Amino acid sequence: MVAPSLTGILRIVLILVACALALYIVYRIRGVIRLLGISLFFSFVLFPVVDAVTVKTGARRGLVILALYLILAMLIALIGYVVIPSLVNELNMLSHNAPHYAEQLRNNATFRHYDDRYHITAKLVRDTHRLPEILGHLAGPLKDVTVGAFSFISQLITVLAVTFLLTVHAREYVEMGLRLAGRRQERYRQMIIDIKDAIVGYTFGNIVISVLATIATWIVLSILGVPYALALGLVVGFFDFIPLIGATLGAILIALATLPVNFPTATIVWIAFIIVWQRIEDYVVQPLVYGRAVKVNPLVTIVSLLVGGALLGILGVLLAIPTAAAIQIILRNWWSARTDGNTTASDHEHDRRASSPAGGSGSGSPPARGGRE
Repeated sequence: MVAPSLTGILRIVLILVACALALYIVYRIRGVIRLLGISLFFSFVLFPVVDAVTVKTGARRGLVILALYLILAMLIALIGYVVIPSLVNELNMLSHNAPHYAEQLRNNATFRHYDDRYHITAKLVRDTHRLPEILGHLAGPLKDVTVGAFSFISQLITVLAVTFLLTVHAREYVEMGLRLAGRRQERYRQMIIDIKDAIVGYTFGNIVISVLATIATWIVLSILGVPYALALGLVVGFFDFIPLIGATLGAILIALATLPVNFPTATIVWIAFIIVWQRIEDYVVQPLVYGRAVKVNPLVTIVSLLVGGALLGILGVLLAIPTAAAIQIILRNWWSARTDGNTTASDHEHDRRASSPAGGSGSGSPPARGGRE
């Protein structure tokens, strides 16, 4: 066994040091990488919309992006203006009518038996009376909220600015990177297109599903006579963006809003509807809307959601599935390139052997000549 040379040992040590330094740098700038990743995701989503608008109107890309930003800001402000007052009114009404709901609950003999033993209604009435007080206390720590708000606003401005630049100059940046790929340009270009289609398909599908959930909730709550049905439908649509737990959280909030309306019939009808709707959404709406845009294994989906939630919280959950789809496309492309490379090398070796003198005949000996030597 030959001992490694000093040059080989130094090379290994330098590689290890370089890898450790690279990992340390990535760890130190992880916040910047996170913002860049979010900006890249949003630019993928905006790119086809901006392209379609610029083709139809002939407007400059920068103006179209700014117009989209303005529309989104107005939409968020409108939803907040409609939803927040309705939720506050529902909580106040729930607090005011709590004794009446408790009395209705005690009409049930089974519930009355457990209530006499554990004093459930007394605790519920006491807690609901304290709801306005709790909401008032939530506004207390203004310092932390203000600092957090400034931090969020600065990060939001950074994401919007980077997204703007990426969307305006996307083709230039892509072509600049593809020039470094040499003869693999077309393969990488197709990979980028596939990733963009997956992200756009996932985002568009989420929007469609949320809109359908909003409309369905609005119709059901209007039939039940629940006040602010449209605002509560927007709440369900907003929470429906969050995979796994979002629809359940929205359903719980709406169940609380149905308590002041024909209790307990409205609440029971709402719970029955949301159970049926979630089954329809999981097995009918999502497969039809997503189609072939996002092909991610269910196990990979769950793991990506857990990892995304651990890294970025709710935002990580939102970005988990398209990120997993992008990684899957990259790995599939890499494996295809490797398989094609191995097949090509094997074909070249086969052709070389077939064209060699020894491979010209099946016996391996030169062909016999007619006549006598």
